[in-house]
This record gives sequence, structure tokens and C-alpha cells, in this order.
Amino acid sequence: MSKFLVQSLTIGGQSFNGPLDPKLADANGNITIGSIVSRVLTVLIPIAGVILLFVLIWGGYDFMMSQGNAEKVKGAQAKITTGLIGFVLLILSFFLVRLVAKIFGLNTMGIF
Repeated sequence: MSKFLVQSLTIGGQSFNGPLDPKLADANGNITIGSIVSRVLTVLIPIAGVILLFVLIWGGYDFMMSQGNAEKVKGAQAKITTGLIGFVLLILSFFLVRLVAKIFGLNTMGIF
């Protein structure tokens, strides 16, 4: 259990660092909320993009397999619409985070 809570883990020569990695510390050695949020967002935004891709593929597959059935077509269109709305929200949230980081000076880590 304790291996899941460590900040640095090496498996097969590959090193994995947690969100409180000392590399995220500022010049004074302090780990800030901004650096943790930046690290988390660099993981969450690509994961959300992959999920959205699968939702769009799923909707497209349902649309192709609907065989003209009105209910299945409507469900597939709803999935595609939901995926597109999610994509727009993902892009807007990415740029909003970048804007807030720029305004408050949280982009010192070079992540965003």
C-alpha cells in the first residue's frame, strides 16, 4: 500500500514522479497549489480528450449500425452532439486555465 503513496517510484529503470515532486518546487523550495494543479491538468486534459474521442467513435458506430431505425439514429446523434459539446468545453477550459495562470503568474513551471 505504501508504494502507491510515494512521490518517486522506479519500475524497470523508468522513474515515475508524483504531484509533489521536488522538481515542481519554486526557487524557495516551496510546492505551490499552482504547480500541483498544473501537474494534474497535464494529465487530465489529455485523458478527457481520449474519452471524447471514444464517445465520438461510439456515436459514429451507433449511427452506422442504426440501419435507419429512428430511435437508434436519434441516440447516435445525441452521443455525437454530447461529444462535440464536450470537445468545445474541453478547449474552453484549457484556454481558461491558461488565462488564469497567466493573470496570476502561475505559469512559471513552463507546463502551460
